[in-house]
Amino acid sequence: MLLARPVKKAPEQWKKEIMEAAKKLFLTRGYEETAITDIMELAGGAKGMFYRFFQSKEEVMHALGDQMFMENNPFEAVRERTDLNGLEKIREVLALDRGDGEREELSTQAVPILKDPRILAAAVEANRRVLTPLWFELIEEGRRDGSIRTEYARELSELLPLVNFWMMPYVFPASEEEIQHKCRFIAEVLSAMGLPIVEDEMYGRAGRILGRRGGHPMGEMHPMGEMHPMGEEQPIKEGGNK
Repeated sequence: MLLARPVKKAPEQWKKEIMEAAKKLFLTRGYEETAITDIMELAGGAKGMFYRFFQSKEEVMHALGDQMFMENNPFEAVRERTDLNGLEKIREVLALDRGDGEREELSTQAVPILKDPRILAAAVEANRRVLTPLWFELIEEGRRDGSIRTEYARELSELLPLVNFWMMPYVFPASEEEIQHKCRFIAEVLSAMGLPIVEDEMYGRAGRILGRRGGHPMGEMHPMGEMHPMGEEQPIKEGGNK
């Protein structure tokens, strides 16, 4: 009896299926509890196939963050809307981002890998490079239509992608109460600079999430941007990639 030969897949199909398997496992089992062998078992391939596309489990996480951001980019969703002014567009960006539950959960799972200084530095640089011009575009639109009154459009657009990292207890250790105090500080600073975008309910819930999840600064507050895209980072292989 002849045995059926395995179906060959194109490289891009393998990469897609590996990412889909990783996403499913990260969201259901958790990043720390998922090994590369688990990913490839679900994807239906040998472990060596994984390393044809990714150097480490961290790199898969970064690629997923990039992909999910591009698939549901809140900045693109509001760019052509004529029913919103600049400030309203910024608030809608935040609302859309908070509503993306899968990406929020994936970002939560990614927090522990930012303890590595090189990965953290790459994430900061990627956020600065990608998110700063997007924030600047919306702030400038708000200045033109009069909904945002500030002399600091450039500075605010550079600050927003960095605030999340300042909020991380991994970077600046803080209790839940101290994190909520930071949230209030950010809300007042932004408002004073002409950008009233952080509401009480947002940073109240953020503080609770931070306390419960051990340092995730995005979630319901999330006024500043995400930990993505980070796809250009070349993570270090660690024991967790078993």
